[in-house]
Amino acid sequence: MDLQSLTLLVEILDAGNLSAAARRLKMSRANVSYHLNQLERSVGAQLVRRTTRRAEPTEIGLRLYQHGVAIQTELLAARESVTTLGEGLQGRVRLSVPSGYGQLVMAGWLIDFKRQYPGIVLDVVFENRIEDLLRDEVDIAIRVIPEPPQNLVAREMGPVRYVACASSAYAQKHPLPVQLDELQGAPVVTAAVIGRQLRVSAYQGQNLGEVRREVILEPTLISENFLFLRQAILAGLGIGLVPDYVVQEDVRRGDVVTTLDDWRLSIFGTQMFMLYMPNRQHTRAIRTFIDFILERARPPATDRTDQSQR
Repeated sequence: MDLQSLTLLVEILDAGNLSAAARRLKMSRANVSYHLNQLERSVGAQLVRRTTRRAEPTEIGLRLYQHGVAIQTELLAARESVTTLGEGLQGRVRLSVPSGYGQLVMAGWLIDFKRQYPGIVLDVVFENRIEDLLRDEVDIAIRVIPEPPQNLVAREMGPVRYVACASSAYAQKHPLPVQLDELQGAPVVTAAVIGRQLRVSAYQGQNLGEVRREVILEPTLISENFLFLRQAILAGLGIGLVPDYVVQEDVRRGDVVTTLDDWRLSIFGTQMFMLYMPNRQHTRAIRTFIDFILERARPPATDRTDQSQR
């Protein structure tokens, strides 16, 4: 057994299947399978259970995987110590962020981070995909989801509150919904997941006294681009259902008014999460970026007990 064999095992289990591992390693699937078979033969035990879709470790495979990750992390740290000696922090961070939150909230944070760490390359993708959040090339994903996946580390970045809103001009010409059910017949402007029926969840009260309702919507305008949705709301095209950060400046100026304010509304979830792989080795650049963004995301008084998850 050598380091190259352990690296192969780590890549297979991180990727989830042999085909994905082959793409990451720039090898053929047959070659990856051959080297895995050779490793298992040298160990004298099965290390990976293969199905057509998944590759999962056996007990022995998991132990070797953990050793492989630890060795890779130490090698990475040693390489960084040499290459950054006498220089500022360097490295690369590939980040996937939601289009609206990324542009309207995180853009300033990312610019500040880049100014503070000019040697770090930031590769930022703006997208709203829910599946495959952490594909091979993505280090960190920021997402609004009801529950984070069990196989990922999830760091809370704060609550997300949706608002029902409309332009002041629209509100002068049309009555705004004052009951949840009135949203069903309203010209709604919002985002939706393709192929899924759009439902808005609404909450009142707290804990045991909380009331939860769901309303099925049929929007008149749908887009994943929240900047476009904001333009549509300001243009008076209907009732917007968007996160509050999309229109907060417009509300402050009086260009947009809100309704149904006694309900907490949600479409995709009520919490923003930072997601990353639990066992993937992190460079100093990635670790620094994680700490920087979490610090910016939380107000000073926010409880930070989840730091222990790291």
